[in-house]
Amino acid sequence: MELLEKLQFLLNELSSNPFYRDRLPRSIEDLEDFRQKVGFTTKNEIVQDCRDHPPFGSNLTYPLGQYTRFCQSSGTTAGPLPSLDTPESWGSLLDVWDQVYEHSGVTTDQSIFFAFSFGPFLGFWTAFDAATRRGNLSIPGGGLSSEARIQTMARYGADVLCCTPTYAIRLGEVLSEQPRELRDAIRIRRILVAGEPGGSIPATRAKIEKLWPGAKVWDHHGMTEVGPVSYQVAGAMESLMVHEDAFFAEVIDPETQREVEDGQQGELILTTLNRIAKPLVRYRTGDLVCKRRINGQLCLEGGILGRVDDMTIVRGVNIYPSAIERIVRQFDDAVEFQVIETVRDSMAELLLVIEPAPGADGPVLAEKMAGELNTAFSLRIPVKLAKEGELPRHEFKSNRWIRS
Repeated sequence: MELLEKLQFLLNELSSNPFYRDRLPRSIEDLEDFRQKVGFTTKNEIVQDCRDHPPFGSNLTYPLGQYTRFCQSSGTTAGPLPSLDTPESWGSLLDVWDQVYEHSGVTTDQSIFFAFSFGPFLGFWTAFDAATRRGNLSIPGGGLSSEARIQTMARYGADVLCCTPTYAIRLGEVLSEQPRELRDAIRIRRILVAGEPGGSIPATRAKIEKLWPGAKVWDHHGMTEVGPVSYQVAGAMESLMVHEDAFFAEVIDPETQREVEDGQQGELILTTLNRIAKPLVRYRTGDLVCKRRINGQLCLEGGILGRVDDMTIVRGVNIYPSAIERIVRQFDDAVEFQVIETVRDSMAELLLVIEPAPGADGPVLAEKMAGELNTAFSLRIPVKLAKEGELPRHEFKSNRWIRS
């Protein structure tokens, strides 16, 4: 089915969806007509809808009795957002995960270790269900300590590790502290990461691969609101390919709301084509990306560059968190870091706090890093040293940018 046909089918199905039925046209002539007639959906609208129609909101295309899967997002200022799926819509999410596994080279005879506590987070459950559906031996690591997870991977010979980039680094650090016999028993060859931009940042990817000798890192991205979205392919490891069979994707200038040209940055807009039971139409994701077409397919060059509202202007220079991470991760002696943002005289100021590796020369490391920051941004950003173990470690998404 062609894209225009998929969009028309979606419009027809959503005529019974209370959230969308009065805001969508009954028919469209072409893609430009779709863009002209259909407005954006925002997270604030979803939050307000859940308030107005508790507990699940009105964005349900079918009767509640047809829904079998419950998940929720981890975070808005209004609290977590629920997400429901029918077996059919859940299966459409797993179809995208099939592409993540396939393009990262995970074969069905390999075992996959899931190093996270599942909770109600959609990303972890879809990853696990897709793996079992395609025939992979799937080993859950919920409720285990980092040491116990490493022991489990070694004991059962896991081939693939799924976790966030931050936790891949943390697990690698814990692995390096284990007896050689245990380290030699690890046979992880692929590490699939998501939840943060790190997997598409070369320095972060290199740091993870150094901690896990013989393993290759593969990135992807998604969100609870729409499910898994993109995957990495060989030959373009610093970018993410959007699964356009499952999404109509646009990249717009946040100010003009017009589609950007190839090679330009903008906000990613997604319309779910197959998740009809819990759809989102022209959803403003808030993700900052660089649009690029490769052989006709939409590619997010550099992965997710940051959040549109995460940009900080420091003395006229635009800085995103991922830009800082690209520099910090170039230094092997920097174990962990935080950025402290303050406002003084109505101007933003940044302080980078780094935790050196044991035995590293902290003052020399700080001086070198300050020099790299100055070269990259033409700014003097102070670098402060933290004590060993002082900065927090994270199993899930990290919060390294602190605004005070």
